[in-house]
Amino acid sequence: MRRPFAFILPALALFAIATPALAQYQPGQGQDRDQERNQDERQRRDQEFDATPAPLRERPNAGPCPFVRILYDAARYVEFEGGQQTYSAVGYTGEIEGIEAECVYREADPIRIDMDILFHLGRGPQAESGQRTYRYWVAVTERNSAILAKQYFDLPVDFDGSDRTYVTEQIRGLTIPRRDISVSGSNFEVLVGFDVTPEMADFNRNGARFRANAGAPSE
Repeated sequence: MRRPFAFILPALALFAIATPALAQYQPGQGQDRDQERNQDERQRRDQEFDATPAPLRERPNAGPCPFVRILYDAARYVEFEGGQQTYSAVGYTGEIEGIEAECVYREADPIRIDMDILFHLGRGPQAESGQRTYRYWVAVTERNSAILAKQYFDLPVDFDGSDRTYVTEQIRGLTIPRRDISVSGSNFEVLVGFDVTPEMADFNRNGARFRANAGAPSE
């Protein structure tokens, strides 16, 4: 599912864009005749080879991208019926299996980030139906410091008769303003996690886990 992204902060505004930024070709400086001739040549070449402008993210950035990672304590979601941490008591489960991210910024422009988040979701013996809405969040922080912004998302899932499924969420247009050209992406960190209870966080922190198909204990 593709999701635009919006953060609102008093001193730091993160705003939504509908699509990833694309590089727009700008003709080089020169005389008008040279510009027209070069433009005609480009149009002819594009028609012959069906060429299109490359995405902006394929060009070198002004600096490194923000570090994007899954928060360990919130990487897994496991419901237990009656508080019993056994596989027979498991309701719905989930795991964030991976994130692919790209960023774009030039000169003093804001940093724009697109992410694909892969979820592995399951239902155990205590799951009551084939549908479940999970909740997860995306946060932007100063590197190893305070949270600048955090936004929650609902993830409705239809298991369609199965006990497990994979879902990819597309976050588009996460935008981090920069004070000036000296501020690079390495100053920021993007975290992703499930909205978990304190008990779930402790379960994850202790290293205990069940696979998304929770009908049997993990090896």
